[in-house]
Amino acid sequence: MNTVQKPNVKAVFFDIDGTLFSLKTKSIPESAQKALKNLRKKGIKVIVATGRSINDLHHIGHLEFDGFLTFNGGYCVTVDGEVMFRQTIHPEDIKNLIRFSEKSNVSFSLMYEDKVRISHESPQVLELYEHVNLPVPPLYSKEIPDFENVLQANVFIGPEYEDSFMKEVMPNSLSSRWTSLFADVNPGGISKQKGVQQFCDHFNIDISETMAFGDGGNDISMLKCVKIGVAMGNAGDHVKEAADFVTDDVDDHGVESALIHFGLLD
Repeated sequence: MNTVQKPNVKAVFFDIDGTLFSLKTKSIPESAQKALKNLRKKGIKVIVATGRSINDLHHIGHLEFDGFLTFNGGYCVTVDGEVMFRQTIHPEDIKNLIRFSEKSNVSFSLMYEDKVRISHESPQVLELYEHVNLPVPPLYSKEIPDFENVLQANVFIGPEYEDSFMKEVMPNSLSSRWTSLFADVNPGGISKQKGVQQFCDHFNIDISETMAFGDGGNDISMLKCVKIGVAMGNAGDHVKEAADFVTDDVDDHGVESALIHFGLLD
């Protein structure tokens, strides 16, 4: 790739699954690991931007970051553990989801700050946790309900049912997805864009000095709001259309290639 005029970038946001972390090899390419280290050596902030829980980042724990945008922006924390932002789903939406699941047998997972609970071990749930290389969480307890502290839900419905489901069952929330298997559901108004702004405020960085990498539908708001939004080659067409630049696949050193293209790596 030919380089372009070097932009003034002070922070780069990285999605994990399908962007930094290959879902084929279950690992982070060595080229991406070196790229992140080089960015930080240059004084550029390197920030995780994921739909995962803050407690489900073990597979990137060997890398150093400057912050963690988790639950699609609903829970933002500094590398020192300072919670910068936290927003939970409206309790009525969670109650509606549980009632809907009991009637329809649609499965879900509820993600809290310190735990994840699932409705039942459906084939879709088992497929998800195998896909992201995580153990299957315990079942949700009807005897000890917690409607107040859910930061994100995964609802296992197809894309064709998503709009009607959200209007009927979780009207106070917002859905996005990076797979046809399920929808991420977050509080209304919460997205990775919201999380990016939290970190910009925290580090006193202008949005015009930011860059982001992603591959899923939940990355679109982030790719649109930063100065340079980069879609991975393995991203869906709708994600690529939202980006400023399309790089190679995660397994073909896409992160490194894009950073070289923009002159951010030596």
